[in-house]
Amino acid sequence: MNNYQRDGAMRVDSNGGNGPNYYPNSFGGPEPDSLAGEPAFDVSGKAARQQYVHPNDDFVQAGGLYRKAMKDTDRANLISNIVGHLGGAQKRIQLRQAALFFKADPDYGKRVAAGLKLDVKEVERLANLSQEERARATA
Repeated sequence: MNNYQRDGAMRVDSNGGNGPNYYPNSFGGPEPDSLAGEPAFDVSGKAARQQYVHPNDDFVQAGGLYRKAMKDTDRANLISNIVGHLGGAQKRIQLRQAALFFKADPDYGKRVAAGLKLDVKEVERLANLSQEERARATA
């Protein structure tokens, strides 16, 4: 069985070093292997693993928190913390992450982009792409 877990009992190897153990990533880390899935089996026809697609998105709650639960000072502190920590990341990672913040709330993404001195129009363009398209556009 192959998974992204590390730090098993009695590890004596490099334990993956400093490489990522999550997917998706853009640093050559693990990716799903369609050949490693379980074979289909008869139920009432064929059954197999399928990619899970849910109609909700990952941005509704984050946007609601930013808009409704946070006060102006909370939002300012959040932006300051994000910009301070994301400022040392590669520009392509900054662009991806600012686009995700934009998807949660346009003001959120614009303020992070401005703090990182990114092109806000580019961040907005990236926010309107799919995850795969965004990853390719910032590779």
